[in-house]
Amino acid sequence: MATFTIIRDPEFELVSEFAQPDAKKRLSLGEAVRGARAYNIYRNSLGQLILDPVKTIPASEAWLYENPEALASVKRGLRDVAEGKTVYLGSFARHAKG
Repeated sequence: MATFTIIRDPEFELVSEFAQPDAKKRLSLGEAVRGARAYNIYRNSLGQLILDPVKTIPASEAWLYENPEALASVKRGLRDVAEGKTVYLGSFARHAKG
């Protein structure tokens, strides 16, 4: 199993007390779920579980996250835009297809 930090915020609150699984070993999360649609589930040797909300990306966009140099370049570009470090190069309309 991967060794990385899962807990990014150590402040937990009790959401449900003494929740019991049904006959099929399912737990209802009810109010504990806030908008997430998918989770990674982690279990330690004591049987404690952590649900880590995740979002999916289209396979056609995964390459960016798998390429550290390209991702760093995109992040630099977004930071430059946010800091106003841009230069107008004119219209690129003539290069558009269609």
